[in-house]
Amino acid sequence: MTLILQWLWLIPALPLIAAFLSALAPQPCRRFSATIAIGSMIGSLSLACCAFASTLKHSERLVRNFEWFRFGDQSLQLGWVLDPLTAVMLVMVCFVGLLIFIYSVGYMAHDENFTRFFCFLSLFAAAMLGVVIANSLLLLFISWELVGLASYLLIGFWYHKPSAAAAAKKAFITTRVGDLGFLLGMLWLYSQSGTLLFYNHGHGCMEADALSKMVAQTTSLGLAVSTGISLLIFCGAVGKSGQVPLHVWLPDAMEGPTPVSALIHAATMVAAGVFLVARVYPLMSAHAAGVTVSSALQVVTWTGVITALFAATIAVAQTDIKRILAYSTVSQLGFMMVGLGVGGVAVGMFHLITHAFFKALLFMGAGSVIHGCHEEQDIRRMGGLRKIMPVTFTTYAVGMLALSGFPLLFSGFWSKDEILHSAHRWHISHWPFYLMLCAAFLTAFYMTRQVFYVFFGNCRLKLGQTTSSEQRTVDHGGTVVVEHPHHELPSEPHESPAVMTLPLVVLAVFAIVLGFVGTPAWPWFQSFLEHEHLRFNGAALTEAATLKTMLISSVIALGGIALGWLLYGKRPCQRPGDIDVLERGQPEIFTLLRNKYYVDEAYEWAFVRFNAWWARTCDLLDTWVWNGLVQLCAYVFVGIAWVNKFLDENAINRGFDEGCARLTQGGGLMSRLQNGSLQGYLRVIGIALAVLALALMWGCKQ
Repeated sequence: MTLILQWLWLIPALPLIAAFLSALAPQPCRRFSATIAIGSMIGSLSLACCAFASTLKHSERLVRNFEWFRFGDQSLQLGWVLDPLTAVMLVMVCFVGLLIFIYSVGYMAHDENFTRFFCFLSLFAAAMLGVVIANSLLLLFISWELVGLASYLLIGFWYHKPSAAAAAKKAFITTRVGDLGFLLGMLWLYSQSGTLLFYNHGHGCMEADALSKMVAQTTSLGLAVSTGISLLIFCGAVGKSGQVPLHVWLPDAMEGPTPVSALIHAATMVAAGVFLVARVYPLMSAHAAGVTVSSALQVVTWTGVITALFAATIAVAQTDIKRILAYSTVSQLGFMMVGLGVGGVAVGMFHLITHAFFKALLFMGAGSVIHGCHEEQDIRRMGGLRKIMPVTFTTYAVGMLALSGFPLLFSGFWSKDEILHSAHRWHISHWPFYLMLCAAFLTAFYMTRQVFYVFFGNCRLKLGQTTSSEQRTVDHGGTVVVEHPHHELPSEPHESPAVMTLPLVVLAVFAIVLGFVGTPAWPWFQSFLEHEHLRFNGAALTEAATLKTMLISSVIALGGIALGWLLYGKRPCQRPGDIDVLERGQPEIFTLLRNKYYVDEAYEWAFVRFNAWWARTCDLLDTWVWNGLVQLCAYVFVGIAWVNKFLDENAINRGFDEGCARLTQGGGLMSRLQNGSLQGYLRVIGIALAVLALALMWGCKQ
């Protein structure tokens, strides 16, 4: 195990090297770029599996720290950690990332920037893997920001589209808002503990000595210092994992290529926020004696509850196949936060792992549909694809049932059921349990709605019709931009190539079997993360509380699927222009949901427009006030300079020059008296004697 710890840094380093080589490669080197990118992920996955196998044998935490640089008598250390949480995340990120890389070869086959795309993908994977192995909050933050940079590059990959460029900026700026809180929390943590290493043989900031010190101190608001730091760090998780109110960037991230959506929404970027909470869970859960649940975990729980229900209601009224999945991701991230808040690391992380597989399956399945339908994304214009795309339909149905929590057979049921069970036992309040049931019902309903729109009924995608992107209004830098691509479908819908469908099959298998590693009867995943002894306990399935929760969640999931079938399956959509069933019944509410509660418009009015107004105000102040003052001062000093010049040239210089001229003339006259001529000297003496004689004679007469 020590050997794999020594080489753990290679797991993020391999895709980073691949990104570097792809950046240097000429654009036509498509096969080279794809080969080294996929090869680097295979190498990282192999090392991740070795690390995972090592933790299976020895579950104790191992760290390797090193000095980065020294300032004064202090040093700043970085390092990496290998524990069950790290090991399981490494395998998940590498495995799902590898499948997405392979899928991208087919999806991006005709893109002219193929090489650049794989460069960005590799950079993204390297950054996320850096987040996972970090044993230092500073190293995690560095990798965290690289994830943000890579997401900006990938979301705006098709930068020629104004909507993609705007979405990339929106994602980058929105997540920076949360990262500001993260940075402040990191600085505060360093000031309190003197280190940013998580674990350092008893001296890390997540270990008992540092935690007890922070719990004992309080802020001016009465909060424990540990709670204040936790809430600031949680701001970063809110931004990255798309929690309310910083969720607005995540649906717009759909403007990037579909493999990017799968990578961001399944295994990497959005999972980083949940992983951050899990990594700093000792700090989040720290509380004083007599307090049952820390305030930080209560904030995490309620944030997750609000996000899960809020996003699920919005997904009900969306018509873009990827945007429905995007809001589903936001909702499921809320489930994960609730799991962390009410049940602990194992509960939240179990849903994160299962969700990574079936949500990657759904996004890649949506990409297969879009590819087969010639870039069409509006579910109202699809239909009838069940027979045309059988592999995509079958695998997509597996992902849909897993996400909906179909009883017993699919992984989503077991991971979501564990969250509901923990929420039911949460003694602080039962409201999270009831609200999460509502969110679970809506999840099953909107996924059933989507499947019936896309795969059942008649095919509404006809030759000669323009795609749904014929007219799209987007927010681009505070202005409205309307795009008019005007292109027609070249042929009928078709199944995607094997390079795209084989990863779907693999993910579908895992979407089914992965749930069985965390059932109440055999809680292997929970035991693995919590270092507990594992034993099979079939009686756990027959406990009253467990049976009650399983029954309720089963009824909720089946009820949502049944309602979706009644509204959309029995009477499938016939024409693209048909009004949605829900819209006919409740047009005002449906419009509200379709427009996402007008949150983007509210942000536009409250923040974007205010920022634009303030920028214009600052520009006016700079132009007419501050610049005017500068110009006035300049004119005053220029005037003084002209006065000085006038006085210098016309008074001082002229007076000096005149004085010099007079002295020169006087000197010239005097020089004539000393010209060296003897006759001249005698003449002067003679004149002087004559004058003297006359003066004496005049004086004698008087």
